[in-house]
Amino acid sequence: MDALTLLHERSSMGKLTEPAPSDEQLSAIYQAALRAPDHKELRPWRFIEFSGEGRERLGELFAEAEFQEDPHADDATLESARKKPLRAPMVIAVIAKVTPDIAKVPKMEQVISAGCAAHGILLATHALGLGAMWRSGKYAFDPVVRKGLSLDEDDEVVAFIYLGTLGGRHKPLPQHDAADFVERWG
Repeated sequence: MDALTLLHERSSMGKLTEPAPSDEQLSAIYQAALRAPDHKELRPWRFIEFSGEGRERLGELFAEAEFQEDPHADDATLESARKKPLRAPMVIAVIAKVTPDIAKVPKMEQVISAGCAAHGILLATHALGLGAMWRSGKYAFDPVVRKGLSLDEDDEVVAFIYLGTLGGRHKPLPQHDAADFVERWG
């Protein structure tokens, strides 16, 4: 697959099944992530891989976050939170590992760099014929989840990327007109 085809055809896959990426595939996926733009070579990324029972532990963390937010949350709400990481055979949390007070590299730039690393994961996954879905939502910002993932004060959860084998068809991708998004000053 050539690079432009990859960029034009990548899409999120909501239905992901076993198997998870192999060790060899994961190595290629992480190498792609590590090519993200990185001002001053800070490498402001950290990846946490959840598979097998690790997904269940992440689900428990999500349920604890729900409970802390609402101690009266019903069992169905807590069980729904527990099951979220089980929607794919693997989840990778992409963390912006922020180094504060670096001259000319503000926090926002470091977070965006981690976002580029997450995008690299999505692109590499697609190039390997696998599926991925970038999710974030409230758990990315929840203090219980942040503590459970051992984040430092300035760190940010950029994404929970769900990975697996394609479990459904690629949905048709809408065509967008670049002119709707581009302003030219020339």
